[in-house]
Amino acid sequence: MMKAKYVNPFTDFGFKKIFGEEASKPLLIDFLNALLPETSKIIDLSFKNTEFLGKTELDRKAVYDIYCENDKGEKFIVELQKAKQNYFRDRTIYYSTFPIQEQAEKGEWNYKLKAVYCVGILDFTFDDYESEPERSEVVHTVQLKNQHGKVFYDKLTYIYLEMPNFRKTEAELDTRLDKWLYFIKNLEDFQTIPVIFRDEVFTQAFEKAALSTLDREGWAQYEYSLKVFRDNKAVFDYAQETAYNEGRSAGIRDGIEEGRQVGMEEGMQQGMQQGMQQGQRQSKIDVARRMKAKGMDTAFITEITGLTKDEIETL
Repeated sequence: MMKAKYVNPFTDFGFKKIFGEEASKPLLIDFLNALLPETSKIIDLSFKNTEFLGKTELDRKAVYDIYCENDKGEKFIVELQKAKQNYFRDRTIYYSTFPIQEQAEKGEWNYKLKAVYCVGILDFTFDDYESEPERSEVVHTVQLKNQHGKVFYDKLTYIYLEMPNFRKTEAELDTRLDKWLYFIKNLEDFQTIPVIFRDEVFTQAFEKAALSTLDREGWAQYEYSLKVFRDNKAVFDYAQETAYNEGRSAGIRDGIEEGRQVGMEEGMQQGMQQGMQQGQRQSKIDVARRMKAKGMDTAFITEITGLTKDEIETL
């Protein structure tokens, strides 16, 4: 197996390295412009604080992967979602409320809002339209509409990219968006830069993604991010298989199809929730142990893994 030359863009570290740093602005602008209609093209943007707190200390907070604002004051949330989770759509709706609320002005105000775009890059597919034509589509654009299908409010847009549905080969790439999706999906496997990517933006993207440019701290962060990604994927795959087998057995025992389906769904949800929580916790502990064994500073280990100082000292 060949050694990877570029980061895995489905890791938190890799995604933010390519799109979420100040030097990455041309890449993010190019990617978003490939998604947006001509009337909404971005000329410039600025990164904003990715953490939002509620109105009080007791309110929940929202932490975005990338949050930015263009030259017209429109807001963009860009999220990488590696595995299915309960109420995923509810989460994206909740997240979109923060950039709406932050536009409120003190005193008298006419409530005029700037547009908000929520972009989700999904390493999975939605499973609630199995018999619908759009089941194999990659891009899903969602807006608020009335009962006649007419857009009621055009300043709140959700764009979901189902990456497993993108199956185009290099020879089949037609649009700028095709190239970006092909880049994201296959980046970790590239050993050389394909000819189709020989332009200034993609040349910069490959430079940003090159593992050879990482320093010691960058490597530690990437290794941890990659381990979390692989552990979550393994847990998710195992939960799917286990839930299916348990659901199938329950269906056979009960002799009814409904029982099998219920078993699958409940088993998958419970297995994923418990497995991912345990897997993420153990991943942090394993990485912290290795970092501690290499003599790394406790404060640095805390920053990378999220474990407390006391937890690290007991390892």
